[in-house]
Amino acid sequence: MSEELTTISVGPLPRVPPLAQGVSRRRRAKDLVAVNIGNAIEWFDWNVYAIFAPFFAVQFFNRSDPLSAMLSTLAIFGVGFLMRPIGGWVFGLIADKRGRRFSLTLAILLAAAGSLIIALAPTFTQVGVLASAVLLMARLIQGLSHGGETGSAFTYLAEISPDGKRGLWASTPWVGVAIGTMTATGLGFAFTTLLTADQMSDFGWRIPFFVGAALGVYGLVIRFRMAESDVYEQQDESPHSLTLKDTWRILVEHRTAVKYIAILSTSGVAIFYTWFIFAPSYATTVHGVPPGQALLAGLLGQAVFLALIPVMGALSDRIGRRKMVFAYTLGFAALAFPLELILGSSAVRLFLAMAVASTILAVCCAPLGAIFTELVPTRVRATVVGITYGGFCAVFGGSAPYLNAWLSSVGLHYLFVTALVGLSLLTAVICRRMPETKGTPIR
Repeated sequence: MSEELTTISVGPLPRVPPLAQGVSRRRRAKDLVAVNIGNAIEWFDWNVYAIFAPFFAVQFFNRSDPLSAMLSTLAIFGVGFLMRPIGGWVFGLIADKRGRRFSLTLAILLAAAGSLIIALAPTFTQVGVLASAVLLMARLIQGLSHGGETGSAFTYLAEISPDGKRGLWASTPWVGVAIGTMTATGLGFAFTTLLTADQMSDFGWRIPFFVGAALGVYGLVIRFRMAESDVYEQQDESPHSLTLKDTWRILVEHRTAVKYIAILSTSGVAIFYTWFIFAPSYATTVHGVPPGQALLAGLLGQAVFLALIPVMGALSDRIGRRKMVFAYTLGFAALAFPLELILGSSAVRLFLAMAVASTILAVCCAPLGAIFTELVPTRVRATVVGITYGGFCAVFGGSAPYLNAWLSSVGLHYLFVTALVGLSLLTAVICRRMPETKGTPIR
């Protein structure tokens, strides 16, 4: 492929004055809120699919085999992840070339477009397999957007953070993750309470996707008003060119950082999607927990994660990043099978299992944004973080719900849990070799 064909051409947004060295705390806080409101909307758009999959699966696939329809729907959920490394590459390059603000604004625009397509999509009964194709296209668009969101958000917030608070500020995208996911889960609980099963399957599942599209317009407005990162504006080196050849060279040049980001992401995303996102659906389909009760239990379990993220982010500024990630790896390895024993046919047991898992995940996730950005220099930061994190999310996060459901359906769920333990222990080994990044200059 020629270099000309692999060059991305984008135009800059109207200039906004960069943050000055002496920028006010109020202005920093406004930009932090803007990023995380947008991040919450992105995650709402992304996870509404997983939350409502049991209700719309038969609308896009042959309803004569509900289990096959559900697995096909989850397969498209996984395929959407394949776009995340591409999104990490495209939006990371844009963020490093044109600015963090432009990348974040464009990402939320695509996320809203994907939600609107799903909301308006025809059903299998109406157009046959074309319905599945439309669903797939929408998820690919959202996957591209979602892959670009994470690297740019981590990068931007780490770069505008006050001295000594980078761990706290770079952890806040996970607050957006929790709020967006909890909003999707809360809507699921409300709709399953207010609507009958037939109404949910007929039209109720479309409403959250319309909501996601509308919220995306709001997110677009607030991100458009953000200031650019002063670290990005004041970098000494020119941004790199937007070609595959240069991108590969950058990844090779920073292969040590790529290795650490990849391994730190692997177990975390698999466990995150297993316990934080998919657990209510899993409890419903495998353990028979009523959908409304499962979603309420999931909402309460996710609230534990939301409450703990800023606490753990601030703690990483005090004791360091590496100690916390290492503690998470050993904690999950020890509790993975006990958590499965807690989970059962009761919504209370689902909440207890999710609360414990959310606590472990908060210890893991909170320091990751700071670690990722501290490992990579400014001019290539969003690209390296976006591609690496997006790529490993695609492999391990996207496959986790499908593998979990499939192995459980054939009586081999213990193999899935064993794999999660193995990934945690691999992360522990790599973590012990990784230098402590707390206090690393980010300029």
